[in-house]
Amino acid sequence: MRMVVLQSATEVRKDFSRFIDQVIHKGPAFVRRSRDEFAALSLDQLELLLAPYRFHLDHGREKDGSVSGGLREVDLVGNAASLEALKGSLAQDLIDYAQEYRANFELYYHAPNRRGHLPYVLQVLLQENAQAVAELIDA
Repeated sequence: MRMVVLQSATEVRKDFSRFIDQVIHKGPAFVRRSRDEFAALSLDQLELLLAPYRFHLDHGREKDGSVSGGLREVDLVGNAASLEALKGSLAQDLIDYAQEYRANFELYYHAPNRRGHLPYVLQVLLQENAQAVAELIDA
């Protein structure tokens, strides 16, 4: 049995404005609609929950002086002239992957090898731009 109090979707619908105010100012809320259960939280609250989700880049220098590397958390690899350029390239790849994951959520979320990517995908989607995504990559 869950320790959270679940509100009914009917209650939420009756006074949706109050529900939103509750979520924003008093914290996350939990709702049940038939068999479905979900949490509602503000983006600030979500950003706090996802703060630990960063990317770790394993990299090395190639004979030609370029840098190759891959992210531990998701299967993305790349090569660029410098470490900063590699991080920028991988940041764009992460954005593309996050958008693809979101667009095909039912497929990706239910794939055993991609389900665990969800917090990382959400972390990427919350960022303002590619530079902010690149700042999530620790090398």
